[in-house]
Amino acid sequence: MQAEAVIRALGALAQEHRLAAFRLLVQAGAEGIPAGVLAEKLGVPPSSMSFHLAQLANAGLVTQRRESRSILYSADYGAMNALMGYLTENCCGGAACADAVACEPATNRKNA
Repeated sequence: MQAEAVIRALGALAQEHRLAAFRLLVQAGAEGIPAGVLAEKLGVPPSSMSFHLAQLANAGLVTQRRESRSILYSADYGAMNALMGYLTENCCGGAACADAVACEPATNRKNA
């Protein structure tokens, strides 16, 4: 992932409602969530939610598809994984971590 794309993605996520929306979309899986449902769950006006979703889409973090009269948004897991890879590629100086748990997501650490 290029630094320019990373900056765009991090900039899009650096806002409370966009970060919350992205997290909900990650949880929703490939099925996605309609924009109106996202707005309702987050307590954000639909017009504001549309703006936030456009910012996430412009950053390449979400995809959208039309189903009937609804637009469904989904997290782009490839983009998310590329961003995470970019952020962690220098973990432990680029060498295999002596303490692999230190570089695992928090949810995995609970099970370790």
